[in-house]
Amino acid sequence: MRVRNTRHGFGLVTKLLHWTTALVMIGLIALGWYMVELSYYDPWYHKSLLWHKALGMLVFVCGVATLVWHRISPLPAPLASLKPWERIAATAMHHTLLLMVVLLPLTGYLIATSAGKALEIFDWFNVPAVIAVDDDLRDTAIALHYYLAYASAGLALLHAIAAFKHQLVDRDGTLARMLWR
Repeated sequence: MRVRNTRHGFGLVTKLLHWTTALVMIGLIALGWYMVELSYYDPWYHKSLLWHKALGMLVFVCGVATLVWHRISPLPAPLASLKPWERIAATAMHHTLLLMVVLLPLTGYLIATSAGKALEIFDWFNVPAVIAVDDDLRDTAIALHYYLAYASAGLALLHAIAAFKHQLVDRDGTLARMLWR
């Protein structure tokens, strides 16, 4: 398998970044929904919060790595069988999802560091609080995090539906290009 993208196919690094980000984001959205049902005094609340923060930073790193990787190894051309509106929609979807992969963890970071304390990544290292976050910014970050999470879930679902539609209905190989072969 190629490491870099070609004009017609995705390389190993792109696939690893895509699927790692997708699986961790799905897990984070599920974990977030689970966490909001827990009380502050539930022992799982604190454990799940630690996992949520650490995995959120992993998503952020994957997002930044994806942006850098796309500069090093440009994406393959869309399939010639796609209609013009499908190309525009796919490009818009990919850009929006990548924006979410960066913005959602950033808002989470602002929430987590709003008390001025570093963000602990398990017991391995800390990400320092580098921005002073007042109550208004924290409240804005909380609201954005909430709405971005739901928007990301909806967009990811649409993205998956479109991929399956192209693979199973159109049979154009769109999904197969991102699978391991």
